[in-house]
Amino acid sequence: MLSFETFSHILALVLAITLHEAAHGAIAFVFGDDTAKRAGRLTFNPIAHIDPLGTLVLPGVLYITGAPFLFGWAKPVPVDFSKLNPQRLGIILVAFAGPGMNLTLAWIAAISMHMSFENGTFLHTFLPLLFRINITLAAFNLLPILPLDGGRILAGLLPPSLAWHYSKTERFGMLVILVLMMSPSLLGLLGIHANPFVWVLKPIFEFLFKWVFVLSGNG
Repeated sequence: MLSFETFSHILALVLAITLHEAAHGAIAFVFGDDTAKRAGRLTFNPIAHIDPLGTLVLPGVLYITGAPFLFGWAKPVPVDFSKLNPQRLGIILVAFAGPGMNLTLAWIAAISMHMSFENGTFLHTFLPLLFRINITLAAFNLLPILPLDGGRILAGLLPPSLAWHYSKTERFGMLVILVLMMSPSLLGLLGIHANPFVWVLKPIFEFLFKWVFVLSGNG
């Protein structure tokens, strides 16, 4: 049976990654792409976005095995970028919608933490987890690596000629991400105790953490 804390972790992660995907579809619809709507994915119901492996099994295994962070994914919301109008602004805002939703959820959690909840209650445990998990997911997705949202935002901001060359890096993006995530273990085999993944993620995490906390009146 899941412990109270484990359930809170998994619920916070499921909300973070499924609503992240729903936000992509909602903004794409605003900019003229109804692909997500026709696929039945234009909804904030988390059940529609759950990927059994990425949303439930992997986070559960990571938590049970004591992994230093939880990671997962939902079913990607289909977006036809060619239908967005205006296209360039649409690409940037559709990409930002996912991390933007995570930052909004983190802000709501931080605002809610102003209220006093008795130690041991669900919200006392859940709200700090919801805050931290959403900040972590936003920071991760804002890394300027394709196919992450940060990579798509950067591609939309670059001049067309540079964006075209940059888009070619997408085929290697997941490999770069996996190597970064596995770097502590890989370096450990060489007797090197270092975590390049944390080096890359930490500045973005700390920046988002600080400003969401400040904007929620907790600064």
